[in-house]
Amino acid sequence: MVAVFNKELLSWYLITLKLKETLESGIPSSPNSGNRSTEFPQKEQQQEDKFQQEPTESLQVVISEDGEKSREEPNSPGSEWVVIIKEKLEQAGQDDVASSWSKLSIYKIPHYLRDSTGDDKAFAPQIVSIGPYHHGKKRLRPMDRHKWRSLNHVLKRTNHDIRIYLNSMKEIEERARSCYEGVISLSSSEFVEMLVLDGCFVLELFRGATEGFKQLGYSRNDPVFAMRGSMHSIQRDMIMLENQLPLFVLDRLLGIQLGNPDMKGLVTALALRFFDPLMPTDEPMTESDRNKLELSLGSAITFDPLSDQEGLHCLEVFRRSLLRAGPQPVPRIWIKRRSNAQRVADKRRQQLIHCVTELKEAGIKFKKRKTDRFWDIKFKDGILRIPRLLIHDGTKSLFLNLIAFEQCHLDCSNDITSYIIFMDNLINSPEDVGYLHYRGIIEHWLGSDAEVADLFNRLCQEVVFDINNSYLSPLSEDVNRYYNHRWNTWCASLRHNYFSNPWAIISLVAAVVLLLLTLAQTYYSIYGYYRPPR
Repeated sequence: MVAVFNKELLSWYLITLKLKETLESGIPSSPNSGNRSTEFPQKEQQQEDKFQQEPTESLQVVISEDGEKSREEPNSPGSEWVVIIKEKLEQAGQDDVASSWSKLSIYKIPHYLRDSTGDDKAFAPQIVSIGPYHHGKKRLRPMDRHKWRSLNHVLKRTNHDIRIYLNSMKEIEERARSCYEGVISLSSSEFVEMLVLDGCFVLELFRGATEGFKQLGYSRNDPVFAMRGSMHSIQRDMIMLENQLPLFVLDRLLGIQLGNPDMKGLVTALALRFFDPLMPTDEPMTESDRNKLELSLGSAITFDPLSDQEGLHCLEVFRRSLLRAGPQPVPRIWIKRRSNAQRVADKRRQQLIHCVTELKEAGIKFKKRKTDRFWDIKFKDGILRIPRLLIHDGTKSLFLNLIAFEQCHLDCSNDITSYIIFMDNLINSPEDVGYLHYRGIIEHWLGSDAEVADLFNRLCQEVVFDINNSYLSPLSEDVNRYYNHRWNTWCASLRHNYFSNPWAIISLVAAVVLLLLTLAQTYYSIYGYYRPPR
């Protein structure tokens, strides 16, 4: 049976059959009927012959696997759909071969993290764009004028030709592209121009924070290259995950400026100096470190406080500086083998510890630990020692971008995420924040304790991690074991109810003395009754 897919020919064929039936049934017999009967069959035969000839030209015979024949139009929607799917599969195969996932280090923020916070400003730059993700956005274009000014200062100060920088970036273009997620729409010339322009701008800021912008040739009232109020907003933009340049690009550009293209490590130290005000502690960089930096810039000697491993970008360097001499970063594997079973991170098992109010009722004390490593928490003999944490208006964006990097980059630990979830468990209310502030553990510049509590409660809403991979898991188990011991709860209740202030202590002592006197009187009364004096 022939399947006809040409609707127009099929319609004409049906009309012809209907016309034939109408003529045969509706025309009465007459003397001239013989002539009519001979005219119409001839026309009808011509139309049928035409129909039989035309479809054969526009239809194609397709033989299926089981040997049956069918006819299909060459340009039918079904055949086009299959061709499109095949093209997509070929493109996917090319992407899979061409992509090097191991080189990826600068990620786009996952939608579940961006949507959970409800604050796009924490992830998207507001003043300056660095890298391709936010390149050319309308609200960030005013800063491009100052980028070109910085590049002009570099060329005049070094007496270099711009082609030196362009050719150097052209050599590492493909390596730089592989650090970014997805396809970068910029052409080769646009991408190389962006690397030179943004890279020199970043280095001018780094060097100005260490050497002084005046030494680099900028005026003291420069709108950007001066240590004034806008610098904090620029620092906050430049620490974001989506706003990064690969560290080897900055190393190459600074090496060209200082006459040593293969120099490494100095950019790391400059970045730490520049981002030092964003540290969540109140311990600034030491004077000796600053002197070493200035000496390194003057003599082109490499000074790298994190020289044990090569950095990826400024955010990753900043993260490693926070965890320096702390938990060793090991590659994280989402699925681990335990007892011949497979486990994955479970959102229901992220409760590390009880809140401050509940721990206090169980007799656990809180004390400030004197160290600049804010994550280094200790617990011993019912005392939880927590280092001081400084919270300012840039802390939320900093923590969110650090969490996003740990969630995306599997070759790093989840130590920052573990710390933030631990603090989120501790803080359930403004009263918890107030008590930690009273103990000197939390210092904040926000409006109220309620804002601090809301900040921690929102940071990890959609973050999933395995508590068994947390460096704080052993400490949390010790705290929970102490919390679940009833004797500790009873002792804490006794201290809270009867030893909370001097008047309560005096009342308790008086009550005990009165009780003892009453018992003594009762004893002697009974003793005198059974053994009266003789």
